[in-house]
Parts: sequence; structure tokens; C-alpha cells
Amino acid sequence: MRRPPTVRPYRRSRGRPGGVRRGRRVGGAYGIDGAAHRAALSTGGRTVAFLAGGVDRAYPRGHEALLARIAETGAVVSETPCGAAPTKWRFLSRNRLIAALADAVVVVEAGHRSGSLNTAAHAGQLGRALGAVPGPVTSAASAGCHRVLREFDGVCVTSAADVREMLGERASPRAAGGGRTDDTSRLLDALSPRVGREVADVARRAGFAYADAQALLGLAELEGRAARGEDGLWRSVARRM
Repeated sequence: MRRPPTVRPYRRSRGRPGGVRRGRRVGGAYGIDGAAHRAALSTGGRTVAFLAGGVDRAYPRGHEALLARIAETGAVVSETPCGAAPTKWRFLSRNRLIAALADAVVVVEAGHRSGSLNTAAHAGQLGRALGAVPGPVTSAASAGCHRVLREFDGVCVTSAADVREMLGERASPRAAGGGRTDDTSRLLDALSPRVGREVADVARRAGFAYADAQALLGLAELEGRAARGEDGLWRSVARRM
């Protein structure tokens, strides 16, 4: 049985997230890693977390519960033995495995000398699809992304549709006709930046089936337009210019 395409969203800073609804091979860090895992889980997808230490040592500690959820339907893996502590060289060594098992690697944010470029280099050597999300030329957090575009011949990624194209998918007639934008607008109209709402409430307000609302919320989270709080409720997020 052919496994579904997998995308590795990558970053090394605290900023905007990005990605698509896919199976994922990701690390376990805060920021994009956590957002990608949570989005996959919220849409019923499977995701795999690669750790730089032993699988019995949740890292970062704040993601212990998230890693436990990942293990229930996906996997938490490491090439190091149980009890091994995460170290800088182990993070770099782990990156080659992430690149090898992904069908596409997308660098969302990265500094000029970010470890994300190490993963990008492995992806390029292995012939994996490689892309990056551009940012302001004045932003240090986008310098690495621009290096991927310039030095690694990466694809310029500005939407989930670009990532699907990297995976060899064609845009559906519905997407080409703007259906996604209409659905997203309805979803965001059903959310509030202050009042958290359950998926069922969002689905009722937007006129979606429960499963469709789940999928759209997952995409909105990866695009930085919605967030799920610790209380499990969803809120809209203002887009930064």
C-alpha cells in the first residue's frame, strides 16, 4: 500500500506558521513543529515526531502531553537509545532522517545560519521537493528562507496550494474557482479573537459538517489565522502585515 505524501514544515524561530493538511514527519519543538502536529491530529491525520534524544525523554518538556497524543495514532521515534539526552549534534544528525522520510520540506522561518538549512541541504541531496516561505527582506527570521530560495533552488511557497503542487497534485476545479477562500471566510466569521468556541459550535455557525470544520480549522491554524487554546477552544488570530 502506498503511503500518503508527507510534508515537513520547518522553522527555527517564533513567528508565522505554514503548511498543509498532510501526513507529517516533524521534530517536537515549540512553534511550527507543535502547530503542524496539532493540525494533523485535529483533522484526523497521522504525524510522526523525531526526537534528538531518547523517546523516553520528552523534549521539550512542555510537549510531553502532545507527544503522548502523537504516539497514540502516529509515532514518536529516535535513533538514539532510551535515556539519551538531546544535544546539538544529535539535532543535526536527526535532520537527515526527517528529510529522508518526507516527500517535501518547507522552511517557514529561519535565521541566516539556522539549523533548518541543514535539513534543507539534506532534502536537496536526496532529491526531495524543497520550498521556503518568503518574508520581509528586513526580517532576520526570513534570511534563511531567502537562502533556500537563492542557494538551494527552493520553491517559493505562499499558500497550501503551493505545497500540494510540490507534491505533484493539481489544483481541483473547486479550489481554482475560489471555493477555499469562501470556506475560509465563513470559518473565520464563525470565530472570535476573544471568545473560544468548540468545533461543533464553529461548524454550526459556519454551516459546515463537523469533519469539514475540523479540517478547515487545522489549515487555518497552520496559516496562522486560528489557534486552539489550552482549554481546547478555537479563536481567530489577526494576521500580521
